[in-house]
Amino acid sequence: MKQVFVFAGTTEGYEIAGYLQRRQIAVQAYTATEYGGKSLTEDAALTVRSGRLTAKDMQADMQAHAPELVIDATHPYAAEVTENIKKACADSGCTYLRLLRGKDERQTQAVYVENIAQAVSYLAGTSGNILLTTGSKELKAFTALPNYKERLYARVLSLPAVISACAALGLEGRHLIGMQGPFSRELNAAMLRQYDCKYLVTKDTGSQGGFLEKYKAAVECGCVPVVIGRPTAETGLSMEEMKRLLAKRFRFTGRPHITLAGVGMGSPATMTAEVQKAFQEADLIIGAQRLADAAALPGQPVHYAYDSEKIAAYIEAHPEYENVAVALSGDVGFYSGATKLIQRLQPDEILCGVSSLAYFMAKIGLSWEDAQLTSAHGRACNLVAEIRRHPKVFSILGTKDGVADLAKKLVEFHMGDVLLFVGERLSYPEEKIFQKPACALVDYQGDALSVICALHPAALPSYATHGLPDDVFLRGKAPMTKEEVRAVSLAKLRLYEDSICYDVGAGTGSVAVEMALRAVHGKVYAIEKNPAAVTLLQENRQKFAAEHLHIVEGTAPEALADLEPPTHAFIGGSSGNLREILEVLLQKNEKVRIVINCITLETMTEALLSLKALAFSFVDIAQVTVAKSKDVGRYHMMRGENPIYIITCAREE
Repeated sequence: MKQVFVFAGTTEGYEIAGYLQRRQIAVQAYTATEYGGKSLTEDAALTVRSGRLTAKDMQADMQAHAPELVIDATHPYAAEVTENIKKACADSGCTYLRLLRGKDERQTQAVYVENIAQAVSYLAGTSGNILLTTGSKELKAFTALPNYKERLYARVLSLPAVISACAALGLEGRHLIGMQGPFSRELNAAMLRQYDCKYLVTKDTGSQGGFLEKYKAAVECGCVPVVIGRPTAETGLSMEEMKRLLAKRFRFTGRPHITLAGVGMGSPATMTAEVQKAFQEADLIIGAQRLADAAALPGQPVHYAYDSEKIAAYIEAHPEYENVAVALSGDVGFYSGATKLIQRLQPDEILCGVSSLAYFMAKIGLSWEDAQLTSAHGRACNLVAEIRRHPKVFSILGTKDGVADLAKKLVEFHMGDVLLFVGERLSYPEEKIFQKPACALVDYQGDALSVICALHPAALPSYATHGLPDDVFLRGKAPMTKEEVRAVSLAKLRLYEDSICYDVGAGTGSVAVEMALRAVHGKVYAIEKNPAAVTLLQENRQKFAAEHLHIVEGTAPEALADLEPPTHAFIGGSSGNLREILEVLLQKNEKVRIVINCITLETMTEALLSLKALAFSFVDIAQVTVAKSKDVGRYHMMRGENPIYIITCAREE
C-alpha cells in the first residue's frame, strides 16, 4: 500500500517525491512521460508510473491503493490534469493537496500577456528573431506568425516524438534546439546572442522553473521578455508549507544536515563558490537579516536569527527541513558567531569565507601578517593600548561613531598623528575606503559596517616583563611604589591579560600603570583620595595611553562600592581601613588574589590579624630590602631603602 500519491512532472513534484522517499514514506509517483520518470530513482519506498492517465485511470489507482494523501504537483499550466486529479480524489474519497509553484514578481521590462493567442498577436506586429521556451505543445500556434520558419527558434525536450512533431511544423535544423533544463542565465544569454533574438517567449514558471534566469538573460541581451500569465488563480500550499504539513502528519524526526558558512562581507561577489553551492542546495537559510538576504535565492525559505540558542530551537522545531545553512559574516574563524554554534549545533560542515581582514588589507595594499588583529564589535577591546604598542593594528568596529570615538581617544593620548585607513560597507556598491590622520576624524560619522587599520610607526613595544624604571613616571610629591618593590609585588599578583585589577592607595599610579600594561584585555581601577596624586595619576594614564585604567577619587572601602568584582587587588595604602577593605574585596569576589605592601610594623600587625580573622587559607610573606648605589667621587656607595613587607594572600591558592 502506498501512503502518498505524487503527480509529478515538475521540479517541485520530483523534489516532494524524493523528500518523502528519503523519509521512507511509501510513494507512488506519476509522470506524463518516461523521460520525466527518469528524474526519479525507484527503491522500496518509491515506485514510478509513467504515461498519461484519464480521470478514471487515476480513480482506479486510488481505489486500489487507498493512499492517505494525493499531492498534485503538476505544471501550473496543466489545468486539465489538475481537474482530473481533483475529480478522481473526490470520487475515491482521497485527501487532495495542491503543491503550488511560486510566482515571481512582475518584472518591469517584460511584456505580459494572458495566453498563447495574445502572445502570437503581439509578436505579429514586431520584427526580429524569437526564442520560444514554452515547449512543443503550443508550438503550432506560433506558426501563424508571418515568416515564422525564419523568425522562430524553438527550445524543446530532446525526445524523438517531440523532434518529429516540430519538424512536421517546419521547424528543424538550427531553428530547433533539443535540450533538457535547467538553464542558467549565462546559457540563456548565449543562445539569445547566438541566434540574434530580439524576443524571448516564456511562461511565468516561477523560480523553480527558471523564469528569473530567462528574464535576466533577456534584459542583459537587450531582448524583450514576453511572459504568458498563468491560466487560473490557484490555491494550495507552497513547498515549505507542504513539507511542514507532511512532517507533522507523518511525525518526522531526526536532525538535518547543518552547514555553517561564512558569507564574506555580504556581497554575493565575495562569496566562495563552495559557500554559494551550499546556500543553493539548502532548503532553509538562517542568519542575521543582512547575511541571510545576501545568501538566499528568490523564494528560498529564510529565518532571521543570530542567537545560537534561538537558531538551535528553530531547527529543532522544524523537522521538515533536511538541509540547513547558517549564514555567518566574514569568515567563520575570524571573530565569528561560529564558536557558540559549533558547540550547540555540532554542524556537519563548516565552510570558510573571505574575511573583512583579508579583503580590506588587499584593498589598501598592505600585508597583514605583521598586524595586531582585534575586534571592538560587541566586545571589550583596549584599542588605544594596542595602537600604542603596535605599529599596525586592524580592528572591526561596529557603530556609526566608532571611528570618531577612536580618533578622539588617540588625540587625547597624544597619538593624533596615527594614520587611520577606514573601510565601510565593504564589497557593496556603496563601498567607501579612505585614509586620514586620527586628528582629522574626531567628528566623523560613518557606517556601522566598518573596519580600520591604524599605522603608528612610533609605537612603543611593551616590555616582556613588569618593572619599568622609576624615572619614566611623572612623580611630583605623591608617594610611589619603587621599581624593585613594584616588580616583586606584581610578580606575586600573577596577573592575566584579562584581569580586573584594583590599586588601592594608588599614589602616582606606578603600580596601576604596570597593571594596565600587563592586563591589556582587562581593566584597572586606581583608587586614590589625595587630589594632587589624582592629578599625577591622570597624567601618567595619559602618558602611557592606558585607556582601560579608570581613576576613582575617594577613600577605600567606600570608593570600592560601585566597582565591578576584582580578580586581583594591590593595597599600597589603606588609611587605617585595611580590614574593612579586605572584607569588601572578599564580598565582591571570594577568590580574589591580594598583595599588600606594609612599611610599618603596625601595618604589618594589622594585616596579619585581619588575614587570620578573615580566614585566608593562603598567606605568603616576603621582606624586601633594597640598597641603591650612589656616586661618591669616583666610588659607588650603596644606600639602603626602608624594608618593605610584601604579603600575598588568597582564600584559595
